[in-house]
Amino acid sequence: MARVLIVEDEGLLRELAVDEFSDAGYTVEQAANAEEALAMLKGGNTFDVLFTDVRMPGSVDGWELGRMAGTMLPRIRVIYATGYSETTRSLNDSEHFLQKPYRCEQVLGLIRQWGIHPENAPPCEG
Repeated sequence: MARVLIVEDEGLLRELAVDEFSDAGYTVEQAANAEEALAMLKGGNTFDVLFTDVRMPGSVDGWELGRMAGTMLPRIRVIYATGYSETTRSLNDSEHFLQKPYRCEQVLGLIRQWGIHPENAPPCEG
């Protein structure tokens, strides 16, 4: 089953994203910041997708987390999201940038375009 790691420092947004991905059939883990996410990655957890906020408290932001995750898991796909109008850095084919607010269909559509499908996925409502 496809595994997604959601990293978001705002608890309500994180829970909403977890619910959306879970309802769509993905196996989901969550972290409140990049340090928690890195501990999961270093602990041997593997993920197909990293969905991360860009701006988070701590010494590691979403851009750096995505770079580090890509080094640890070369096949991981990364979606960066932010509510701030930042200039995005250059992205490769395994990365995508979204402006908040995003829609469930938009995020799940990106993941499906990458060929990452959960088993028996229901349609996204929303």
